[in-house]
Amino acid sequence: MSSKKSLHVKCYNSFMKITILPYTDACATEITDLHHACVHAIDPHIYSREQQEAWAHTPPNYPYWVKRLALKKPFMAMVEATIVGFIELEDNGHIDCAYTHPAYQKRGVMSELFAYTQNLAEQKGIKRLYLEASIVAKPFFEKRGFKTLHRNEIKRNGQMIVNFSMEKMLS
Repeated sequence: MSSKKSLHVKCYNSFMKITILPYTDACATEITDLHHACVHAIDPHIYSREQQEAWAHTPPNYPYWVKRLALKKPFMAMVEATIVGFIELEDNGHIDCAYTHPAYQKRGVMSELFAYTQNLAEQKGIKRLYLEASIVAKPFFEKRGFKTLHRNEIKRNGQMIVNFSMEKMLS
């Protein structure tokens, strides 16, 4: 699946039309800003402001994200001309990032992105999906059949951040 056309998928849910597209370098700034907005929109009772800042610096490190995204090549969820979410699938089944813009959360964006990603993984013969889910993302992945392997405490920029190693076996 190397051409853009074969990756262009339109999904209609009860709220809006979501189009899934492959990453292009021109989208790096918008995705970086989306990541930053997502992290900083988390309830500070779940992840403190200090933890959020350790996770996603203000201002974002754009050069780092340009390089990262060029390597990871995420799939982007678009509503009209706006990137509303993204997900990364590595060849070994690792989902490294999965984020939905705060204004579009609970509207089916990540459900569509994940369904697309799982289908692609199955087509590629990947037998296992795995990830490190935040406290807020964990319920989403549990509802899609992921099992928690263990709780992690990651020290990032002087802050302890909790996440969960999870996996899902594919048939």
